[in-house]
Amino acid sequence: MKTVVDLNKDVLALAARELGTSSTKDTVNAALTLVAERRRRLDQMSGDCHRLGVGADITDPDVMAKARR
Repeated sequence: MKTVVDLNKDVLALAARELGTSSTKDTVNAALTLVAERRRRLDQMSGDCHRLGVGADITDPDVMAKARR
């Protein structure tokens, strides 16, 4: 799909350097992929406290009331 977008040259250059890309197209696609994959991972983790390294008791108010702060 072709889309006309006004890009910030400085931000594009920094993103290209960070992502190791050489063309505008590759940089934009890599950046979009990076953000989409991050969102996908966060969505997979949400609602599953065990994936975050926390036990299920973190949602138990009695247990948490006794927890150290």
